[in-house]
Amino acid sequence: MNILKMTKRIFFYLIILLASQASLSWAQASNPLAHSWFNPQLTNAFIGACLLFLLVGISVWRARSGKPVFIRRIAGLSAVEEAVGRATEMGRPVLFLTGMNDLSDIATISAVNILSQVARKTAEYEIPLIVPNRDPVVYTVTQEVVKEACSRAGRPDVYNPNNIYYITGDQMGYAAAVDGIMMREKPATNFFMGYYYAEALILVETGNITGAIQIAGTDAVMQLPFFITSCDYTLMGEELYAASAYLSREPVLVGTLKAQDWCKVIITFLLLAGSAWAFVFRNDWFLGLFSIG
Repeated sequence: MNILKMTKRIFFYLIILLASQASLSWAQASNPLAHSWFNPQLTNAFIGACLLFLLVGISVWRARSGKPVFIRRIAGLSAVEEAVGRATEMGRPVLFLTGMNDLSDIATISAVNILSQVARKTAEYEIPLIVPNRDPVVYTVTQEVVKEACSRAGRPDVYNPNNIYYITGDQMGYAAAVDGIMMREKPATNFFMGYYYAEALILVETGNITGAIQIAGTDAVMQLPFFITSCDYTLMGEELYAASAYLSREPVLVGTLKAQDWCKVIITFLLLAGSAWAFVFRNDWFLGLFSIG
């Protein structure tokens, strides 16, 4: 049992030993407690955070001011208009999957952001959008996202809540149900966004059989070969995260994306400089600049 008392920022501890031969002892702190708003050992982290905020602020300001901001062309996202247009010509619906994980996964969040842009285009073309879900929370969110997208497109009457539904939380049960939807509805375009597991190949092969245009995006490294083989376009890794900024061209998203790219350039330069320093001078002084604690 410890009883802590503080007087003039000096700590005193009362230690009570519960044993057959109990004894009491007092210990006084050697140094007074001093409050500090800044830890000098974290100066490098503070400088890095300030640099990140500065880059984000400058990039967002440039995007909002109308200055051109270059974003590398991503073939899979550039084909969204073509894919929705093909569904319009064929009179078939568009199928969109948000992955197998819940909203705690960043891949699922990115998939929902892409869904918002796809739903807006399908509303403009008056094409049915089918969104079967595995997670009940994701199901609720996708309903609101599609409803809002239809309203922003000026076509709230196109929104059909019956096309956005929850199936099951079972992995293979969900995959079997989606395969059945593909075979019955014959969607002209399939979007596979988010994180996937062993069911990935089952889903994309069924979609390939129906002859649909397939656009996939995932950060699941183990499933990328299956998507690349069976889909027309595949977003790999960070392309999935950048998709919402690419499609919406929202200044805040575009500016943040550019700031992240500049941070990667700086980190790459520091890695090369540190490697060169260690190779030439044979010491870890440069590495010590980035140590914390």
